[in-house]
Amino acid sequence: MLMSPDGVPKVEYFFNTRTRMVEQGRQSSWENLMGPYDSYEAAARALETAQERTDAWDEDDREWRGERG
Repeated sequence: MLMSPDGVPKVEYFFNTRTRMVEQGRQSSWENLMGPYDSYEAAARALETAQERTDAWDEDDREWRGERG
């Protein structure tokens, strides 16, 4: 069990890409999980967050190459 710096058990959440469900703690194979996240809500948004980051990185790449968006 993971502990926070103040000695309280730390709960981690994972998004399972196969079942599309949030899991409390690692219950499934790593190949199907995104995370860990500090909250259920953050894990539930895992795919949205990943898409937002990918879009931002793609935009950065376009700017680096001097392309207009």
